[in-house]
Amino acid sequence: MPTLFERIVAGELPADIVYRDDEITAFRDIRPQAPVHILIIPNKPIPTVNDITDADAPLVGRLFLVARDLAKQLGIAADGYRLIVNCNSHGGQEVYHLHLHLVGGAPLGPMTVKR
Repeated sequence: MPTLFERIVAGELPADIVYRDDEITAFRDIRPQAPVHILIIPNKPIPTVNDITDADAPLVGRLFLVARDLAKQLGIAADGYRLIVNCNSHGGQEVYHLHLHLVGGAPLGPMTVKR
C-alpha cells in the first residue's frame, strides 16, 4: 500500500509543492510547527533511516542540498533553521517514507526530550 508521500509524488494527493525534480519533492507540512515547515522527501520510497543503503548516499546527500537551497530561497538561512529526521515509532516517525523536516522562520528554542 503506497504511503501518503508516495501518493503526493505520484500526483494522486494534493500538496503545496515548493520544489520537485526527478529525485526529490518538497512540500509544505499540513500541520506546520513554525512559520516555515517544509517536508523534503526522496521520490524513491525509503521507509526509514534504517533502510538507507550505501547506494542511496548520493540521494540522501541531495536532500540536504535541497534543504540548504530552500532555506536560502525562503529567507530563513541567515537567521537559522532546524533539520529533523524521525526514525520509527520512538523517534516520532508518522509516515514511513524517509523525510527531512525543514523548520524555521522564528526562534525555535532548545529541543527537549519528554521522559
